[in-house]
Amino acid sequence: MTSPAANDIAARLDLARDIIREAGLLALSFFNDRDTLAVETKANAQDVVSAADKASERLLRERIHAVFPDDSLLGEEYGLSEGTSGYCWVMDPVDGTSPFVFGLPSWCVSVAVTHGSETVVGVIYAPVRDELYAAALGQGASLNGATLQLSDKRSLVDGVLGVGANHRVAPEIITGFLNALLHEGGMFIRNGSGALMLAYVAAGRLVGYYEPHMNAWDCLAGLCLISEAGGRIENFLAHGDLARGGRVIGAAPGAWEGLMRLVEQAEAVAA
Repeated sequence: MTSPAANDIAARLDLARDIIREAGLLALSFFNDRDTLAVETKANAQDVVSAADKASERLLRERIHAVFPDDSLLGEEYGLSEGTSGYCWVMDPVDGTSPFVFGLPSWCVSVAVTHGSETVVGVIYAPVRDELYAAALGQGASLNGATLQLSDKRSLVDGVLGVGANHRVAPEIITGFLNALLHEGGMFIRNGSGALMLAYVAAGRLVGYYEPHMNAWDCLAGLCLISEAGGRIENFLAHGDLARGGRVIGAAPGAWEGLMRLVEQAEAVAA
């Protein structure tokens, strides 16, 4: 597959910025009227979908298809629509649905664009705080237009780590990791939105993020943001299969080695 052209990436970044805000404001209207919100369970009682998720994804798909009809679309709620251009839009219309339905502000809309095995655009919008994170391959990352650049001075012991968990992995992996982290002198948070915590890493608010398994729509935009802000990430797309999901690790440069050591230690013990 040929390398993507810079103007093709720029055009998709511009569209992603516009439509993610529109989708986020639509979801926010549902959030502000939660008493009437229709909510369903999926795989288990902790895995829920709301009318806001579905409406937001439909809007994203319609806007993208109107401008780039040959691009593929992959979303959490409506699956994969194959295209022929080589570009694929990967979207989570509401990441953090559980916080969303319980009235917590830690949710966002996440949109990434891939080309082959590269993520070329990553945009996350947090409507409650009106924060728009945006990045494109080789063009850096920004938050509401201000450049993001991570420091190499932060480590696990002088920052806060984001950690994600779900029922797709053994609980022992998470408990073992947290035990090792706390013994190391580190600290962690989990706010219910992996995408938003990845954006917080790119913004320097968290020193890193680890989750044993995430889906592509949850993490690709955030990983792009971290990489373009000068952080380090594990290549989620190395296997070349958007449908599989996998482990997600991203960190500020100074925290990378310590984080990787604890992850490998915890996963080896739990194996």
